[in-house]
Amino acid sequence: MWIDTHCHLDAGEFGGDREAVARAALASGVGRIVIPAVARQNFAAVRSLAHRVTGGVYALGIHPLFTRQAHDDDLAALRREIEASLDDPRFVGIGEIGLDYFVPDLDDARQRFFYDAQLKLAREFDLPVICHVRKSQDLVLAGLRRHAVKRGIAHAFNGSFQQAQAFIDQGMRLGFGGNVTFERARQIRRLAAELPLEALVIETDAPDIPPSWLYKQRNTPDQVPRIGAVVAELRGMGVDALAVGTMANAYVALPRLAFACA
Repeated sequence: MWIDTHCHLDAGEFGGDREAVARAALASGVGRIVIPAVARQNFAAVRSLAHRVTGGVYALGIHPLFTRQAHDDDLAALRREIEASLDDPRFVGIGEIGLDYFVPDLDDARQRFFYDAQLKLAREFDLPVICHVRKSQDLVLAGLRRHAVKRGIAHAFNGSFQQAQAFIDQGMRLGFGGNVTFERARQIRRLAAELPLEALVIETDAPDIPPSWLYKQRNTPDQVPRIGAVVAELRGMGVDALAVGTMANAYVALPRLAFACA
């Protein structure tokens, strides 16, 4: 079984065929789709969607790009939603949270405030995190260390080997998706080839970060097996072995995933 550890299936790009996309993923061998929230406004949507599609699970959090519109009381709402979800087997953690230094007009203090507050919730409720680390690996890692959060996924990882090892030492797994399929993405491909298998999970970030064969098109979760095959080839190992290994890694990163309903 494959697991898409990061898929925004609730996004508007799937408005016309969302259930069909989920069915296609299941038919391709993707048995779990992790749907992270990005803002208070879609907490209910990701929960409902995760319960509606076979294999769907969800995380709750405020994405750094959405801190521009977020209000301080959104954190209180997040706490309430987490508390209400603790008995829900389809709830797997806190995400998507983190920091972004690629988008130039984000308020640095504002996104750091929301990131720190959500790490405190992760620590309080002993939940893993799904972290956005775009051009922010060191600061995201510093937050994880500061709040002693030692489980989760660094989504769309694109750092150095030294940074990768630091995340691994912190107990995090590293997400690899469509970017690894581009031959020009040499650093990402080296990471996918040379890091310990135990560090890797496979994701799409659908509808974003499409693989090379869908360049500039909508990405979908059924692409996970083909992305996984690229990673397996880079590593010189069998596709089935990579599927089993990355599935096990996803269960370590998001332990509640193992108990989610099919």
